[in-house]
Amino acid sequence: MTKSKWSFGVFTAAVFVAGFAFRGLVAMPTVQAQTATDKVFEFRIYTAPPGKLDALKARFRDHTIKFFDKYGMKSIGYWTPQADPTKPQWDNTIVYILQHPSREAATKAWASFNADPEWQKVRTESQKDGPLTTKVENIFATATDFSPIK
Repeated sequence: MTKSKWSFGVFTAAVFVAGFAFRGLVAMPTVQAQTATDKVFEFRIYTAPPGKLDALKARFRDHTIKFFDKYGMKSIGYWTPQADPTKPQWDNTIVYILQHPSREAATKAWASFNADPEWQKVRTESQKDGPLTTKVENIFATATDFSPIK
């Protein structure tokens, strides 16, 4: 399977899981025109080197999410794909979704997050035995007018 098809498959699965998980928790909003200030969702896919997924998950659990909160990056959910012998690359993958007030806000938040000296210290310490990711992908999306999550 090509990288493009794999990324699309993970993106589709993440959208389905997010929609299903939140459909009963979020009231159906009034349909309105999309504007430049509508919130955006950022789907992120991290591939860890073999044997490093647990360390990556620990960094998220113990540190990263707190920094996301500090910079207004709302965590929607975090997932690891279920084992699939036809897709061994999923064994080292974490998928998550963040919500931002706008694409511009996301850009500013990521810049502040990456410049934070405390985060830099955590990242450096967590990678003392080597990097925790080999690949990072992201996709920005806007909810459709019929989406149960906005």
